Amino acid sequence: MMEPVLQLEIALPERGSREVLRALHRQLRAAIVEGRFAPGLRLPSSRRLALACGVARNTVLAAYDLLLSEGYVVTRPGGGTYVADVAAPGAASARAVAVRAAATSGDARLNARWRTPPALVRLDPGANFEYDFILGLPDKRAFAFDIWRRLSARALRGLSKAPATYAQAQGRAGLREAIAHHVSYARAVACEARDVVVTSGAQQAFDLLARVLVTPGKTVVAVEDPGYPPLRRAFALAGARMAGVPVDAEGIVVDALPHDARVICVTPSHQFPLGVPMSSARRSALLAFARQHGAVVIEDDYDGEFRHDDRPLDALQTLDRDACVCYVGTFSKCLFPGLRIGYVVAPDWARDALAAARQCADWHGNLLAQDTLAAFMREGHLVRHIRKMRAQYRARRDALLDALARHCAASIRPVAPAAGLHLAAGLCAPVDGETLCAAALQAGIRVQTLAGFACEPHTALEGLAFGFGMIEAHRIDAAIARLAACVR
Repeated sequence: MMEPVLQLEIALPERGSREVLRALHRQLRAAIVEGRFAPGLRLPSSRRLALACGVARNTVLAAYDLLLSEGYVVTRPGGGTYVADVAAPGAASARAVAVRAAATSGDARLNARWRTPPALVRLDPGANFEYDFILGLPDKRAFAFDIWRRLSARALRGLSKAPATYAQAQGRAGLREAIAHHVSYARAVACEARDVVVTSGAQQAFDLLARVLVTPGKTVVAVEDPGYPPLRRAFALAGARMAGVPVDAEGIVVDALPHDARVICVTPSHQFPLGVPMSSARRSALLAFARQHGAVVIEDDYDGEFRHDDRPLDALQTLDRDACVCYVGTFSKCLFPGLRIGYVVAPDWARDALAAARQCADWHGNLLAQDTLAAFMREGHLVRHIRKMRAQYRARRDALLDALARHCAASIRPVAPAAGLHLAAGLCAPVDGETLCAAALQAGIRVQTLAGFACEPHTALEGLAFGFGMIEAHRIDAAIARLAACVR
């Protein structure tokens, strides 16, 4: 193990003054008490510290022994000396008080919107859950990682021969061409490579759109209620005035849109989280509203590649004749989230602004991943992977619907999704969603309530959301049978 380096300037008196040990001990103890040395930090060996301080090794050993007797450090056999997890004696230091005060009240040096930041979204695989119905995670076990490694190695060789420079903020030309071809084939989205802005996942696409579309304190952004919380946060933290709009069996209720809405965020292919597709009539009405009021529509097509039943309805971007739709896509659902590549198909008037915003954010993202994905798509591997996974996800959806009908027909009413990796279900009284989810967790089942996706507590729906990206079809019946026991 590499020797740790002590990041602390130690000032010691002259050798022979009989104060060297005391001074060394005092400064090491102060660093631990004040939190400059975190619990668990490995201290340098006595020999290394003695050499750094210009003192005898026995002096360092004596200082460590004092700290050990006072409980400030611990030793591990053959593993060195480590800072103990101890509280400061007496009153907490001024620094600790300041840190706690800033954490509870928000430091005035921060932008007011960030003094109480939103909780981090965690979508970790359910290693501790026997049955995991979490939303938002696809199954990557069937992904062709061997092909990806080969293409990545080839892309890396290409990068090694290319000049050392920054790339276009809009994204690699090869990837933009591949994306334009893919969305044209898979979703009938009419675009060219120049219309595509590559992003680090859909979330960065939302952030960039918020940057270029929102005037803080003025722009009204309409979002689906219930809807996707990370999208809401991106626009709210950009200073937008947020307006939740209800969703029914045909999608967002256009008649309920505020007349001053200038940005409208929707998931028309597979409403998140209710799963309903937006009807043709509602799509026409939404585009007519945008045309009449000069609004921008952000179309989030997060898992539109996975159709289970009928022919998909046309994307809003396909129907748009007024350049008012920004189409957002991602590879997190059809491949895997760790890839962190998404894109915006932008109208001409928005493209340059989005590219400039991307450059300000992180310039151009990971070139190796972009080049690898471009080759993966160009050689047909993406289409084959989607075709394979579509069959698997359809089998899981059907197994889930069948199991819910057989085990929970009296208490859980699912809505059969025509696309995507999850389905929503209503609950019959007196079943309470929060109580049921808590009981399910105790039984080793992770499932989420619809209430967590509401814009406001009073608009929350009573129901559950079942993701089937992380659970195999043959395990679903046993999971729902156990969930039914929780209901009883």
